[in-house]
Amino acid sequence: MAWRIKQRWQGWGLLAQVSRPSMVLLSVAIALSSPGAMVGASSGDSSVTQSVPEKLTQQQGGSLSESDRAAQQAFAEAMLLHQQKTPEAMRQALQKYEESLQLWQKVRDRTWEAITLTAIGQVYSDLGEKHKALSYYEQALPLFRVVGERKGEALTLNNIGQIYSDLSEKAKALDYYEQALPIWRIVREQSGEALTLNNIGLVYQFLGENQKALDYLNQALTLRRAIGERAGEAITLNSIGKVYNALGDNQKALDYFNQALPLSRAVGDRAGEATTLHNIGVIYNGLGEKQKALDYLNQALTLRQAVADRDGQAVTLNSIGIVYNTLGDKQKALDYFNQALPLWQGLGNRAGVASILSNIGTVYISSQEKQKALNYLNQALTLRRAVGDRAGEAITLNNIGNIYLLLQDEQKALDYFKQALQLSNEVKDSSSSAYTIHNIGRVYNNLGEKQRALDYYNQALPLWQMVGDRSGELSTLIDIGEVEFTRQNLNQALVQTKAAIEIIESLRIKVTNPDLRASYFATVQGAYGLYIDILMSLHQQNPNTGYDKAAFEVTERARARTLLELLNEGRANIRQGVDPELRDKERQLQQQLTARTQYQLALFKSQPTEEQKEAIRKEIADLQTQLQEVETQIRAKNPRYAALTQPQPLTLKEIQQQVVDTNTILLTYWLGEERSYLWAITPTTINTYVLPKQAEIETAANQVYNFLINPSMMRTTPKKAAAATAALSQMVLGPVAGELGQKRLIIVGDGTLQYIPFSALSLPKANPTDEVKPLLVEHEIVNLPSASTLALIRRDTAQRLPAPKAVAVLADPVFSQDDPRVKGHAQVAAPTTSSQLRQMTRGLDEGAAVSLFGRLPGTEREANQILALVPQSDRFQAFDFDASRETATSPQLSQYRVLHFATHGFFNTLHPELSGIVLSLVDRQGEPQNGLLMTPDIFNLNLPAELIVLSGCQTGLGKEIRGEGLVGLTRGLMYAGASRVMVSLWSVRDDSTAELMTRFYHKMLQEKLPPAAALRAAQISMWQEKREPYSWAAFILQGEWK
Repeated sequence: MAWRIKQRWQGWGLLAQVSRPSMVLLSVAIALSSPGAMVGASSGDSSVTQSVPEKLTQQQGGSLSESDRAAQQAFAEAMLLHQQKTPEAMRQALQKYEESLQLWQKVRDRTWEAITLTAIGQVYSDLGEKHKALSYYEQALPLFRVVGERKGEALTLNNIGQIYSDLSEKAKALDYYEQALPIWRIVREQSGEALTLNNIGLVYQFLGENQKALDYLNQALTLRRAIGERAGEAITLNSIGKVYNALGDNQKALDYFNQALPLSRAVGDRAGEATTLHNIGVIYNGLGEKQKALDYLNQALTLRQAVADRDGQAVTLNSIGIVYNTLGDKQKALDYFNQALPLWQGLGNRAGVASILSNIGTVYISSQEKQKALNYLNQALTLRRAVGDRAGEAITLNNIGNIYLLLQDEQKALDYFKQALQLSNEVKDSSSSAYTIHNIGRVYNNLGEKQRALDYYNQALPLWQMVGDRSGELSTLIDIGEVEFTRQNLNQALVQTKAAIEIIESLRIKVTNPDLRASYFATVQGAYGLYIDILMSLHQQNPNTGYDKAAFEVTERARARTLLELLNEGRANIRQGVDPELRDKERQLQQQLTARTQYQLALFKSQPTEEQKEAIRKEIADLQTQLQEVETQIRAKNPRYAALTQPQPLTLKEIQQQVVDTNTILLTYWLGEERSYLWAITPTTINTYVLPKQAEIETAANQVYNFLINPSMMRTTPKKAAAATAALSQMVLGPVAGELGQKRLIIVGDGTLQYIPFSALSLPKANPTDEVKPLLVEHEIVNLPSASTLALIRRDTAQRLPAPKAVAVLADPVFSQDDPRVKGHAQVAAPTTSSQLRQMTRGLDEGAAVSLFGRLPGTEREANQILALVPQSDRFQAFDFDASRETATSPQLSQYRVLHFATHGFFNTLHPELSGIVLSLVDRQGEPQNGLLMTPDIFNLNLPAELIVLSGCQTGLGKEIRGEGLVGLTRGLMYAGASRVMVSLWSVRDDSTAELMTRFYHKMLQEKLPPAAALRAAQISMWQEKREPYSWAAFILQGEWK
C-alpha cells in the first residue's frame, strides 16, 4: 500500500513583519517632525550614516546640548552596529542604545526615550529574546501616547502585535494590529498602514482564513506599489504566494515568489531574498522536484545564517528536513529537525516547536517506531491547538491517524482522519484535504470495503492534480492500482500503476545527487512490485501475450538504476571543464571527510562517551551534506549531464543479444510480499517461475548465511546445515533445475539473496538419494546488480585498449605505531580476542561494521605467491609502508590489468559513502597519516582494470537499498573503470584467504582461465579437500565473466 506522511512547512520565513531596523528607526524619527515623510532606508542608504537625532534637529532648526549630542552619537553608533546583524554586534548595539537611553532620560526627552526603547526592543526581537523585546515595547507605548506621537504609537502597537504573533498568540497579535491600523490611516501614513495590513493578512492566513488574508494582503500590495516601497512589495508578494500555496495553487504561488525575488535583490534585502528562496524551495518540493527544492533551501539557509536570522534558520532547517524525509534519508531529516528545534525553543516560537515535533513524529512513523511517533505527535497536537494553528492541527491529526492505521485500529484512525478533514476544509487547504481523503480511503481498504476505498481515492486524485502535488498523485494512483488488483480488475490496475510508474520516472531523474536519487527510488519500489504482480497475473491468464516479458523488463527498470547512471557518467568525466574552485572545494571536503572518519575509527577504540560519538557523527554528517551539495553543483553545471543521467535499461531482446550466450543462463529474482518470481533468460527463451513470498525466502537465506559464516555451527550440526542449504536451493533453484544443465549462471539477486554465494548452495536434487554437491561443481557463477549494467560495462571496455602490464599488488600495510616495522617501536600488548575486538569497535554499532585493524601476516605470503606468477617487469608491488593511500591513488596503477588489495576493508551500514579500504595508517617513523581509501576517493580514481580484487573482510557487503542492491565498494570500483570486481561476503581467516587467492591466481595467470572460471576452479579444489564453505565460498565475482 502506498501512503505518505504529511509534514508542515511551518512559517515559510515570512520576513519583515516588523520593518528592518534602519527603516523602523529612521521612519519614526523623521515622521515625528515631518508628518507624511516616512522614509525607507536600506543598509546602503547614506542617510543611515547620518544620525537620526541630527536629521530631526536639522528639520526642527534647533540647537543641541552636550547631552543631546552624546545621546545622538550613542544612538547612531548603535544603529550601525545593529545593521551588521551579527549576535556580537547586536549585543554591542544594546550597550550603546542603553547609554543613549540613559542620556535621553537625563534630559527628560520622552520622545527620544520612546524611540530608543523601541530600538532596544527591536534588537532583542532580532536576537530572539521576544519577552525582553515585549517589555521594552510596552515601556515605549505609553511614552508615545503621552507626547502625542501617533506614528510612534502605531508602530509600537504593530511591533507588540508582531511579538505576540511570534509567540504564537495570534488573537492578541490581531488585537494590537487592529489598534494600529486606524492610527496609521488617521495620520495618513501609507507605509505603516501597508505594514500592518500585511501582518493582519499573515495572522488570518495562519488561522486558515485564506480569503480574508488575501483581502488584507492585496490592500497592502496596492499601497506598497503606490508609494514605491520595493522591499515591502517583495514582502507582501511573498505573503500572497504563501496563501495561494495554502489554497493549493502552487503555480500561482510560484509566480508571486518569482516576482518578489528580483525586488529583494534589487534593494539589497538579503533577509527578504532568503525568505523568497526558501518559499520557492517549498513549492518545488510540493511539485516533486526535490533537488530544486534543496538547491533553493540551501541558498536560503546560507543567507539566513549570514544575517543571523535565527527564526529564519529554524524555518529553513525544518523545510530541508522535510525534503530529506520524503527522499528516504531519515537520519539526515532528523539531524535537520534537531538543529531547528532548539532554535525555536529558544525563541519561544510554540508554533515552530509544534511543527518540528510533528515532523519528528513522521520520521518515527516511517521507521515503524509507533509509540515514539505517537509521543511526539501528541505533544505537537497540544501545542498546535494552544496556538490556534488549525492547518497544522489537521496535519498532526492525520499523522496520528496513520499510527492507529499501522496498529490496525481502523476506527480510531478514522476518527482522527475525520477531525482532520473538517479542519482542512474549514481552512481551505486543498493539499491537506487531498491527503486526508486519501487516508480515509486507506482505512476502508484495510476494512475490506474496496469500492468505498476507491470512491475516496477518486476524490483525492483530482485534488492532488489540481494542487500539482505529483507525489500525492503518485500515492493515490498506486493505491487505486492495488485495490483494482485485489478485485482482479487487472487491466484497470495496469493503467493506474503504469501512470504511477511514469510519475516516478519523471521525478527521480530530477534528483541530481545519485545517493539521494537512490534513496528516493527505494521509497517507491512498492510501485514496481505491484506492476510486476499485475503483469504476472495477466501472464497467467494470457500466457502467450508477452506479459511475462514485460514484467522482466520492469525488474530491469527497478534495479540498480543509479549504478547504471553512475557508470554512464563515469565514462564521460563529468568534472571536465568544471570551475577549478568548485573542484578544489570538492577535494578539500573529501580530505576533511576522510580525516574525520579516520579520527572516528581511532576514537571508537578508546571507549568514547555517547557525547563524543554523537559529536563526531554530526561533524561527519555535516561534511557529507556539504560534499553532496558540491557534487550536485558539479553535475548540474556540466552541459552533458542531462543526457548522461538517462541511460535506459535494456529490453529483453537486447539482453538476449548483448548479455547472455548459448552457454549462459541469466537468473533474475524479484522477492515480493505475497509471492516472488524468477526469470530464466537464454538467447532464445524466457521462462518465469513463481516462488514463495519474500519472508519465507529470506528466513531460509538468513539461516544458510548464519551457517556459512559460523564454521563451528556447521561442524557441530552438519545435518541441519545441509538441510538448510538444500531447502534454500530447492526453494530458489528447484523450479528452474531442468533448464540449468551445466551452463554458466548469472545471478541477479534480490533482498537477502544478495548475501548468499550461490556457489555454496547444493545442487537442486531431482532424487533424494542423489549425492549432495555444491552448485559450483557443475556451474560457473557470476553476480550482477542488473543485466543492463553488464551491457554498459561491455560497451565501454570494447573501446578500451588493455593496460600494458599484468598485476599490481598492495599488501600488508602498517596500521599501528606498535608494529615491529616502525622505527624504534615500543611493544604494546594489543587486544586479540574476538570479545576484545567487539568491545573496541562497539561505538560503530549504529553505522559501521569495522574490525580492529590488526596486521594480516598472511597477506605478504599471499602477495609474494601471486607476484611469483608474473615476470618482474610486468608487475608492481607495494608492501608495508608503501601500501599507502598515496600509492593507491597514483596514476601508476592505471597501467595494470589486475589490481590486488590485500588488506582490511570497513563498511558503514548507514552511509556506504563512508566505507573504504584501510592502507598504511603510519609512516616509517610511526607518525599517523591518512590511510583510508574511501568510496568518494575511489569514485575519483582512473582504474581501467580488467579485474580488481579486494582480498579483505566483507568487502562485498554494503547497505541494501531497495532498487539498488548492495551499495558498497563494488559500485565505486566499477565507476572507476573496473570490468570485474572480486569481493568477499564475510570475514575469512587470513590463511584461508591466502590459500584461495594463491590457487585463483595460478589458475588465471598460469592456466590462462578467465577470472570467473579461475575462481570456480580454485573453490572446487578447496571443496575437494573437504574444506568448509566458510573458507572458500565467501568470494564472489561481479561483472564481466568473459
